[in-house]
Formats: sequence, structure tokens, C-alpha cells
Amino acid sequence: MESIVAQFESMLKWIVDNIDGPLWDITVITLLGVGLFFTITTGLVQLRLLPRSIREMWSGRAAEGESLTPFQAFATGLASRVGVGNIGGVATAIALGGPGAVFWMWITALIGMSSAFAESSLAQVYKIRDPNGMFRGGPAYYITKGLKAPWLAVAFAITLIFTFGFAFNAVQANSIVEATRNAWNWNASYVGISLVVLTAIIIFGGIKRVAQVSAKVVPMMALFYLIMAVIILGMNIEKVPAVLSNIVQSAFDFSAMAGGMFGAIFSKAMIMGIKRGLFSNEAGMGSAPNSAATSDAKHPASQGLIQMLGVFVDTIIVCTCTAIIILMSDNYGSEALRGVSLTQQSLEFHVGEFGLHFLAFILLLFCYTSIIGNYAYAETNVRYIRNTPSFVLGFRLVVLFFVYFGAVRDGGIVWAFADTVMASMAMINLVSIILLAPIVWLILKDYQKQIQSGIQQPKFKIEDYPNLIKRGVDPEVWKSTD
Repeated sequence: MESIVAQFESMLKWIVDNIDGPLWDITVITLLGVGLFFTITTGLVQLRLLPRSIREMWSGRAAEGESLTPFQAFATGLASRVGVGNIGGVATAIALGGPGAVFWMWITALIGMSSAFAESSLAQVYKIRDPNGMFRGGPAYYITKGLKAPWLAVAFAITLIFTFGFAFNAVQANSIVEATRNAWNWNASYVGISLVVLTAIIIFGGIKRVAQVSAKVVPMMALFYLIMAVIILGMNIEKVPAVLSNIVQSAFDFSAMAGGMFGAIFSKAMIMGIKRGLFSNEAGMGSAPNSAATSDAKHPASQGLIQMLGVFVDTIIVCTCTAIIILMSDNYGSEALRGVSLTQQSLEFHVGEFGLHFLAFILLLFCYTSIIGNYAYAETNVRYIRNTPSFVLGFRLVVLFFVYFGAVRDGGIVWAFADTVMASMAMINLVSIILLAPIVWLILKDYQKQIQSGIQQPKFKIEDYPNLIKRGVDPEVWKSTD
């Protein structure tokens, strides 16, 4: 088994060494470009309608049927975002890119909020109702129906499977091993085998029940982490201005340049901030639309605004808390510490040994439930490609291999592989939402028109836009019941 894992690691290193750099050069330009495009063409939707997004989220708590409410879809998306990206991802960005990486995480989030609005609104527009009466959808659906490009939808589904089913699950397993080794000195191989067994039990039978539990547990764990962060910030409030100043000043230090064809204009801080920002908030990646489509929102823009708010909470609030905790400790700058270890040692600096154990326990729950959630995302796309028992079985076995691989291998190659496949997935989605931009503008215009006319809870009526039916929208989903 060890020789197979070692050979596979060598293959991944070759892929990363030859593809990751050039691919991310293009992805950075595309990610920022698409974000700026939607920021401008929607009239700064992420700033103008941010208060409205809070209202939509809060008013969307009431359930009216079998599908998820807008609030539940928001909570599901937020639960998948808040986790190792906010804890280990921020630390990795700071360790490799310096404090300035945090600034570029902020920029990625603020610009990406408009992309998040676009992709989640499109997911709502093109959602379908399955035989059980539940809504489902996502990029594979709006690419197939809106762009009439099923081949591109399959390509997206494949990259999502590699990203969430394989790479991200390896990252989660690696983070569990690192956290538990630091706190309790647990053996990596034993942890890896245990994770494989626990994951197998879920993916071969009990995913619905665990999903119900994780939907309650994960937000609670996120709240506990935020409370801990607020307490630490309160204890060191006098240091916060200096830390924030350091972040901004370091963001424009181009003495440490990135590699690749655009290395002359990209610093390491910028590249690491954008990479870890995308991993954490997923804005434009194409993952959040899968949960956004499950909502029974009455207007596509409503869920778009709610998912946009999730990006803000994830990066501007949670990631910033982690960054300040790290930068206020005496562990920052140590070459021996990065990722989860850096965050754990920083918490230990502030609150003693309790912080080490607290974060290990939090990450154990975060990462395990993320493995389950990642698997669910990926299985949906596996069944989109080929819904046969043998094909799904093969996929499940590969997922279990990656869980073990992530547990027993170095975090560097695991994160690098995740970066590579994540960029591939994001590129397909970003190009797709640009091509579908006129529909995003139409949806936003309709929503704003209703708000301006005094309607407090806008409802989308497909009868007003018959051309959308020709563009692949299911009229039964949006048929007016008034």
C-alpha cells in the first residue's frame, strides 16, 4: 500500500510542477476579471444590496414545503465554507505569502461577492424539481440548459469530482492528522485508517442522517470558534490597529515575486491570498450554487444575495479573526510552522494549552463533516455523468483512497494538488457565468424593479419573460401561483 501511495505522490508532484503555475497565472486574471466585470455591470451589487442580503437571509427562515428554505440553503453553504480554509488556509497564506496575503484574501472576497451573486442566481434560475419534489441544480445544469453545452457541463462535473471528492477530502484528512498529532500525538496511519472506516460507513449508507446532525453541529462549532476569536481580540484590542496596518502595508511589498509568466506583476502575497481566499469562500468556483439551487426562494436574486452574504461572513469576518490571532502571537514568522499548526500554536500563545486541544476538537468535527459534504457534492456530479451502481462504487473507493492518502502524506503536495484542480473547476464556471451574464442582469433588474415599486418580498414570474423558456428555464419551477 505504501509503495502505491508513494508512486501516486510522485505522479501528483509532476502534475503540480508542470500545470499549477501556468494554470494559476490564467486563473488569477480570470477570477479578478470576472469579479470586476460583474461588480461594474451590476452597479456594485455587493455594496448596494448588502443590507438587503441580510434581510433576505433573516426573512427566509420560514419553511413552506419539502425543499430547503433560503436560510437553510445559506446555512448549508456557510457550513461548507467555514472550516479548514478559515483556520489552516489563512495560516498557510500568511506563512508563505506574509501578512499581505490577508489583504488579497479580502480583495478576492469583496470582488468575488458579485461573482457569487451571479452564479447562485443562475443556479436558482435553472433549478429543476426532482421526483421527490426537491429542488436541485448548479453549474452542470445552467451550463447544459443555458449554454446548450452538455460536453462543458460534463467537463465541469469531472473537475468538481476531482476537487471535492478527491483533493479537498485529502486536505481535510491531512488537517485532521496535523491537528490531532499536535494536540494528542495521534499516529497518522491509524488516524487515516480510522477516517477511511468512518467515511466508508457514511458514504455506503448513512449520509442523510449524518448530514442532518452536521447541519446542527457545524454551525455551532463555527460559533464557538468565533466566540473564542472575539475573546482573544478583546484581550488584545490595543494591538489590532498595528496588525491591520501591517496587513495593508505588506500587501504592496513586491520584493518577493511569484513565479510563472506573470511573476513580474504578482507577488507571493497576492497569489497566496487569492488561492487561499478562493479555497475558503468559494466565490466563483461553482460549488456554492449546488446548495443555492436547493432553496425554495421565490426570486432567483434573493438566493444570490444570500449566498453573496456568505462570502462576506466567511472571509471578511472569520478569516480576518484567524489572521489577527496569528499575527498577534509570537509564532508568526517561524518557518517551521504553517497551516493548522501555526493557528494551533497561536491559540496556545493566547489562551494556553486549552487552545491547542480546543482547535483540534473543532477541526476534527469541521473536517470530518466536510469530508461527508464534499462527497455529497461530488456524488451528485458522478450520477450526472453516469448513474450506475458499478460507476458509483468505483468512485467511492477512490474517495476512500484519497482520504487515506491525505492523512499519511505531506501537507504541501496535498494542498498543491487541491489548488490545481480547484483552479480548473473555477475556470470552467467563471467562463460559463460570463456567457450567461445577460440573464444575471435581467434577474437583478426584475428584483430591483419590484423592490422600488414597494414589494417587500419579490417573486419571479416566468410569464413575464417567455424568452427564458427558450433559454432552457423550466417554466413549471417558476410558474406563478398568484
